Amino acid sequence: MENKNIVITGGCGFIGSHIVDELIDFNKITVIDNLSSGKLENLKDPNHKNLTIIHEDLLNLNLDEILKDKDYVFHLAALVSVPGSVENPIQYNKTNVDATLELLNACKNCQIKKIVFSSSSAVYGENLNMPLNENENPMPCSPYAAQKASCELYLHSFYESYGLNYVALRYFNVFGPKQDENSPYAAVIPKFISAMLKGESPIIYGDGEQSRDFIYVKEIAKANIAACESDYNGVVNVALGKSTTINQLFKIVRRVLDSDIEAKYLDERPGDIKHSLADISNLKSINFEPDDTNFEEHLKETIEWFKSRL
Repeated sequence: MENKNIVITGGCGFIGSHIVDELIDFNKITVIDNLSSGKLENLKDPNHKNLTIIHEDLLNLNLDEILKDKDYVFHLAALVSVPGSVENPIQYNKTNVDATLELLNACKNCQIKKIVFSSSSAVYGENLNMPLNENENPMPCSPYAAQKASCELYLHSFYESYGLNYVALRYFNVFGPKQDENSPYAAVIPKFISAMLKGESPIIYGDGEQSRDFIYVKEIAKANIAACESDYNGVVNVALGKSTTINQLFKIVRRVLDSDIEAKYLDERPGDIKHSLADISNLKSINFEPDDTNFEEHLKETIEWFKSRL
């Protein structure tokens, strides 16, 4: 993608900043981020000549003015803590749904060519029909998941009503550099790495045989761009389509770190989903195939980033 004028909401966040990195050299980028969880330091060059940063909440902006003459929108800005959404569903709805609706309306008004929305595998809830297919009915178990599912419906309705092209990407277990291990939404990988780099035993809940479908953040960034460039409209799972148990993951991280630290096993957490695995056959609709051959190498890159931060 080159010579485009692009808006990225949440562009200072974990995933958003990787999309900025991929696009910044050959496109004009406007990042909108209130920095509630994103960080300017996530950007390689906050002063890049192609970059404009708007430090503000979406609901406080004249989005029609900002989106005027823009080509594409990547919408990642959100409050992402499941427990936080349970504690404060109204505030989360304002940020995750109301702001998205305002953005969609501005996209329609400004004739944006396509919006790519960051959704979540959380919309599947406790569905046991593995691998999870996009045609399954959403079964959200938290306000956060319900909000993501609601946004997907709004995207579809704007496509049907106004011809606004969209793709909603349902991310599974994303990991990589810039992930915050202190975030309430932090995945198991940064928690493992951080603990072991400090010489501490990582915690595994239950027997460790629960499994997840992990995918490297740079693959997520590439999937966003592929979705934007494709002719497809709809929902797409983004994952590797491979199952890794928490015990397997621990052994790989320990091997990469050349560590002899043992894990500490605690009681299973109530509400934790036992298995999560994506059907990724629909990725062909956006002409994307994730790299599933370098999982250990991607873990090494992630570990090196965490080492550089300590």
